[in-house]
Amino acid sequence: MNTARDENQGNTIGGSAQLYGPSVQAGTVEGGIHLHAASVDGERPPTPRQLLPVPSHFTGRGADLAALDALRAGDGDRPLIVVTGPAGIGKTTLVSRWLRELQPDFPDGQLYADLRGHSVGDPVRPGEILAHFLRALGARSVPTDLAELASLWRSRSAALRIAVVLDNALTAAQVKPLLTGGPDTLVVVTSRRRLPGLRLDGARFHPLGVLGPAAGVELLSQGIGAERVAGEPRSAQQVVALCAGLPLALCLASARLASRPRQPLRTLAHALAQEAGRLAALDAAGEGEATVRKALDVSYAVLSTESALLYRRLGVLPVRTFDAWTAAAVCAEPLEWAERRLDELIEANLVEDIGPDTCRFHDLVRIHARDRALVDDTGAAREEALRRVCAWYLRAATEAQKRLTPAQFTLRSTYGPPPGTEPGAGTGGGTGTGPEPLPYADDVGALGWLDAHRMNLMAAVRASAERGWYAMSWQLVDGLWPLFLRLRHYDLWIEAHEIGRDAARRAGDKDGERQMLNSGAIGLSAAGRTDDAAAWYTASLGAAREAGDVRDEGQALLGLGSCHREAGRPAEAAPYLRRAIEVWEGCGYPRGAALARIVLGELALADGDHAGALALFGRAREGLLAVRDPHDAARALVFLGRTRAATGAYAAGVAELEEALAVFTSSGATHWQARTLEMLGDSALEHDGTGETGGAGDHHTRALALYETTSPADARRLRLSLRSRGTG
Repeated sequence: MNTARDENQGNTIGGSAQLYGPSVQAGTVEGGIHLHAASVDGERPPTPRQLLPVPSHFTGRGADLAALDALRAGDGDRPLIVVTGPAGIGKTTLVSRWLRELQPDFPDGQLYADLRGHSVGDPVRPGEILAHFLRALGARSVPTDLAELASLWRSRSAALRIAVVLDNALTAAQVKPLLTGGPDTLVVVTSRRRLPGLRLDGARFHPLGVLGPAAGVELLSQGIGAERVAGEPRSAQQVVALCAGLPLALCLASARLASRPRQPLRTLAHALAQEAGRLAALDAAGEGEATVRKALDVSYAVLSTESALLYRRLGVLPVRTFDAWTAAAVCAEPLEWAERRLDELIEANLVEDIGPDTCRFHDLVRIHARDRALVDDTGAAREEALRRVCAWYLRAATEAQKRLTPAQFTLRSTYGPPPGTEPGAGTGGGTGTGPEPLPYADDVGALGWLDAHRMNLMAAVRASAERGWYAMSWQLVDGLWPLFLRLRHYDLWIEAHEIGRDAARRAGDKDGERQMLNSGAIGLSAAGRTDDAAAWYTASLGAAREAGDVRDEGQALLGLGSCHREAGRPAEAAPYLRRAIEVWEGCGYPRGAALARIVLGELALADGDHAGALALFGRAREGLLAVRDPHDAARALVFLGRTRAATGAYAAGVAELEEALAVFTSSGATHWQARTLEMLGDSALEHDGTGETGGAGDHHTRALALYETTSPADARRLRLSLRSRGTG
């Protein structure tokens, strides 16, 4: 079975993946997708506004808002404010409210990231957050090395007026790589800990206290009505006192009372007062967690059977956010059922609605939901729920892959009902294969869904591998190919394929292993890890020859040739490329042979063999036009034009370069727009010595603007080149 990736979608010529089409940016770390296609002028994406919603019942924090204003107005080159306090006290809500009022002061955006320092599982890695932030600000390609990411982040943020919220930090070390680089930025950190290590970075601290009795009663009144509170003032005060002034506990109590308008307040006060002495002792060490836990117990006890089931099932998932489709899948129920149950959980303040089709748990609520699942459900039921969701993600990703990269869909995905999820396995008779309809209806929607859910999909990849569901794990990675191909999340691309490769090996699936090797090698090469990519291509070559898959063999040979070329070993690159041409022509794959000729042509051009380069580029273009591949035919045309201009046929060469530029502009191939513009500028400089008549300066400026968002390494290279010539 052939597993070769279609090089039209992502080959490694020139050391970076050649990608094109619409770009997707994460509007928030939690989700929120903005679609845009950059122009040759390098237009920026929409300004990111990622702050979480502020509840309508926000109250009692006037003094805290004033204190934050005073801290911001203090001396310092780069304001860094740390808001500390126990769980459930409202740190995130306070910061979101404050910064929303300051939005005009930050015209370049407001960014948000949940560092998950106190969540179940590991905290979020700084590199992941930096990649999210850089993409939200317009970068389409980011490095994988943390030091490079942090340096790029500081450079990008230095000239911007932005505010950044780093929520739920665990340590100062987690925060430091995320600090901005400019005087007009503001970073606000929330944490349950004091984080004294940030003092050296100029941090100013604001400890957030509990709500006072009057503010607590006001919050309760907003939730259940002033008349009801006025009717039982002592019971209302008792509820506030038992909630220890914690807004989260009070919101849970309000939701509980609002759902039972005839229930006296004294009934809830009595329920909360149970074992009050034990809770007080626990709170001395647990900073309010026990109080919130008691409120959660009361709220959980009155949920409907179906909503309680969903609450527990969501609590065992390793995902950060969820939607109605996930909720439907985890219980093997229809979408409408899940929407109703989610609404009930939202009304009970057990689930936060943080954006379009996106919900999450507060950290303490997630822990409570998981603990209830450990008590109320069997281990087999919890495992089945997780596997059902992984199978749903596999199905949705596979259908997106079919839509977005149909020529590459060569391997099967086994996302049918896992054991125990036959019709009727859920409480409402779901099928176990996931809800209908799918959450997207077109190509843009499919790519947007993959991007918005990429962290949940990666969690499913990891969870499947950890539990020995090896086929599901590598097939999930395979389904993510369009995401990696189009949006170049290099860190996830590489991690996913390392997991997928090992999973395919453990599953004994040779076809799957070669698929993982091929796709992973492309990602490694695109990320600049040339030696690692060569090692993967070498393994792929051996596996392809063992399987007798000639087309896969050609892909590995092309990859090895490109890796050696990028590493500055042209003599070693050429034999691999020539062999790739022989293999592909022998098996009747002329397109692959044409792509290999482009790389051979680049070698000839670099060596000064203009005649050889013209012949190779010309034949490659003819072959690609014959198989109706306009994008790669335009790539061959770029090099034809550059070679002609270098040999003295300047006008003819520029005409070919401009023809290719029009193709890339039309298709949205931003990286190749930049490369073509750079070649136009270089050709103009060579033609008249200054480039003034050929517009070299304009071409290079436009190329730099595009490189800034697609390839920071190329941007640095071009700047250095221009400075060395005295033109930059």
